[in-house]
Amino acid sequence: MINEIKKDADTRMEKSVEAYKNQISKIRTGRASPSILDGIMVEYYGSATPLRQLANITVEDSRTLAINLFDRSLSAAVEKAIMNSDLGLNPNSAGSVIRVPLPPLTEERRKDLIKVVRGETEQGRVAVRNVRRDANDKLKALLKEKEISEDEERRAQDEIQKMTDAYIKLIDAALSDKEKELMEF
Repeated sequence: MINEIKKDADTRMEKSVEAYKNQISKIRTGRASPSILDGIMVEYYGSATPLRQLANITVEDSRTLAINLFDRSLSAAVEKAIMNSDLGLNPNSAGSVIRVPLPPLTEERRKDLIKVVRGETEQGRVAVRNVRRDANDKLKALLKEKEISEDEERRAQDEIQKMTDAYIKLIDAALSDKEKELMEF
């Protein structure tokens, strides 16, 4: 029973860290990355569709993304969706390819992005701590029902705390990597 709780907590903490890393990968650094456009939805036959499903997004050079649409009639809708996003990008249409030049980051913008990353980091830590709390609540319930002893509960809580600390260290390491990446010129 205790092992199941620990395995569940471990799996959920791992997923929380992966979700955090995925979230911060979308935050733009000086380099072009197709993941920047992951959150963009385009109006396609009356429904909002992710841009990735409508086009092939590639890195043309370190500061330019190229979007090859599967359906050329969507060109205007894709440009509008990119302009309306809060990314501050201005796409240029050149026939069947839409190029998205990424403006260089200013010092001020880099600091703003670091604040955003730190906010995401705190969200990631909270997610891991919530998993710890859920696991500890399950252990307390088992103790209350006298299915485990107090010693077993305390030992399991210590192990879950060690697991929590390890996952929070992973989040902090990802934060420091992202900060270094953002401050590079």
